[in-house]
Amino acid sequence: MGELVERVDEQDRVVGTVDRGEAIAHHWLHRVATTVCRDGEGRVLVHRRAADMSRFPGQYNFLVGGAAEAGESYEEAAARELTEELGVRAPVRFAFKYLCRGAISPYWMGVHEAVVGTDITPDPAEISWHAWVTEDELREMARRPTFVADSVEALDRYLGRGEAAGAGDPSEKV
Repeated sequence: MGELVERVDEQDRVVGTVDRGEAIAHHWLHRVATTVCRDGEGRVLVHRRAADMSRFPGQYNFLVGGAAEAGESYEEAAARELTEELGVRAPVRFAFKYLCRGAISPYWMGVHEAVVGTDITPDPAEISWHAWVTEDELREMARRPTFVADSVEALDRYLGRGEAAGAGDPSEKV
């Protein structure tokens, strides 16, 4: 069995534990935890996903993250993914969550923020390139077709701080 995740309902309540691949194949809701990384100057980290990634290979993203494992909170998953993908430990702050319909499968996305130093060590199996950009530069990059589609909606919500709130209150804590 692969990566175990919690299958959740439309209100983000746990209904069981399933294999993540199965959740995606059956379009079952599960949880994904992401982090927006900023440096001390407020710039945002943008990265290109490795070419051999199973999801969105070679595309650009501003979110670092992945599926929350069974029994893991959004915050715990976000902190773990930050360490796995960037080689840094930093406190993550919950920003909001929403029901993302997803290009591949639907899921609840928890978005966090963290301030990290520019001295990061991205895992080359996950990240092939990275740069620190301003919010204006990020908005421009997100308009390109090479940007992960799911993260474009997250960016709109993040920069608008919930103006486009969907299911769930973006200020709601988990």
